[in-house]
Amino acid sequence: MLTKPLTDAERASTAGGEVHTAINRPPMQHSRFAVASLHAGFTLIELMIAVAVIAILTKIAYPSYRDYMKRAYRSSAQSLMLDLANREQQYLLDNRSFLGGGASAVTTLIPSGVPPEVSAYYTVTVTTTAGPPPTFEVKATPKLGTVVAGETPFTIDQDGTKLPAGKWQGR
Repeated sequence: MLTKPLTDAERASTAGGEVHTAINRPPMQHSRFAVASLHAGFTLIELMIAVAVIAILTKIAYPSYRDYMKRAYRSSAQSLMLDLANREQQYLLDNRSFLGGGASAVTTLIPSGVPPEVSAYYTVTVTTTAGPPPTFEVKATPKLGTVVAGETPFTIDQDGTKLPAGKWQGR
């Protein structure tokens, strides 16, 4: 069987071993709608998956963040209470009695005032008894409507007894 020589169009269409018949049609172009759909953005399913992932992360992370903030505020209050207890002991050495009077004793013992990170979340008071022996108790009561609301108040006394014990161990 005799074969005739291939034209340039036939030669180009048989590149790679495929045999195609030459048809006179313009080269294939994408319509502008097909190109636009390739760059349209997120689909609704992709968006829903992203929202679900964010919701799950928030559900896990937010309670941990709240607990962390509670511990941080509690730690600030406990630092202030330890400072007050030390100042009460010094006041006893200087005046042979403890300084009582609730919240006014706190402002007397700490002239710079209660730090805002404590005063915003706790009410700190000092209670004394004349004795014998003279005693004092520094108490931090959580304020209602704050992140620490509902926690038990904690105290420290003249002997260094810290109650409740679990709250003073960073839990």
